[in-house]
Amino acid sequence: MKLVKARLGIMSAVRDYYLTAIAKSVIDELEDEKGLLLEGNNFNHLLFVVDYATWRYQSRDESGAMPRHLQFRLHNLILHAGRSPT
Repeated sequence: MKLVKARLGIMSAVRDYYLTAIAKSVIDELEDEKGLLLEGNNFNHLLFVVDYATWRYQSRDESGAMPRHLQFRLHNLILHAGRSPT
């Protein structure tokens, strides 16, 4: 959540509860709906969650589709998760 706040430039704790709820909902969506197993020590996973949560926060009053760069990264995460180890 600190990274989401840093990305948004928020210094106060006023929005912490809301930002935490957004971050948790993003993680739940990725794990429950997309079938990803997120690893806390994987910076690709971490930064995707930060960017996705930031976009969710910034577009909360809009009804647009996910930006192309997030769609591309999500697609790559899903493809990578589906690979069997070699």
